[in-house]
Amino acid sequence: MKFARLGAAGAEVPAVLDDDGTAHDLRPVTADITPAFLAADPVTAVGDVRRLPVLDGAAGLRRGAPVPRPGKVVCIGLNYRDHAAETGAAIPNEPVVFMKDPSTVIGPDDQVLIPRGSSKTDWEVELAIVIGRTARYCDSEDEAAACIAGYTLAQDVSEREFQLERGGQWDKGKSCETFNPLGPWLVTPDELDPADVALQLRVNGELRQDGSTRDMVFRPAEIVRYLSQFMVLHPGDVINTGTPAGVALGGGAPYLRAGDIVELTGSGLGTQRQRIGAA
Repeated sequence: MKFARLGAAGAEVPAVLDDDGTAHDLRPVTADITPAFLAADPVTAVGDVRRLPVLDGAAGLRRGAPVPRPGKVVCIGLNYRDHAAETGAAIPNEPVVFMKDPSTVIGPDDQVLIPRGSSKTDWEVELAIVIGRTARYCDSEDEAAACIAGYTLAQDVSEREFQLERGGQWDKGKSCETFNPLGPWLVTPDELDPADVALQLRVNGELRQDGSTRDMVFRPAEIVRYLSQFMVLHPGDVINTGTPAGVALGGGAPYLRAGDIVELTGSGLGTQRQRIGAA
């Protein structure tokens, strides 16, 4: 199934999409796509999508992030072989882990803001994991996979000077407002093979990233298993799993500026489109 949240920011309506892409109102089942809903096997809870009323005017509604503000956003760095190569980094022996302020999460088409003082705001298209069951000291990838509610598309926007040239940890180059567009929908694991997702990103119509999760160093279930050894993952938490080659940091294109248009796609995950503004 595909779950979405449609409507004005702060007033989104939960929806489930049928095979034709028609949005059905999910409120007879749940008030929102909450951690409790994700933990309670949402596919079983919904059952036959067609029994739910069609959400009138859905095509004209803003697309919100498919989960409300997560408890945490965990990110994996250098998780694609080609991206590690373009940045001159060695392929890691263990996942590179950093955190991102959950308030960075916005809708997939909401405006991304260049921070004040920024000269190196960069793009990153990513597959994101949404946790559905508490993951704590998972013993195997199978156990970890059972904790995944689904997958969605993410933009891990990054300010590279803040991240790499100003000392301290990566987080301050990752946690600026609007730096995590998410969505448009959450797709459940039965409908997506996370090991074979094509990812693309364009800036002003020019193709910048064209990769596949086949190039990942650490697969999603292994990422969840690994993280669960160091932190408890709760329903509704989001994990950004890394980006393929083609970022501005790699030296092939200028960094983002106000007025730019960023468009990204993931096979089975939908599309995003952001107009870049200034904070």
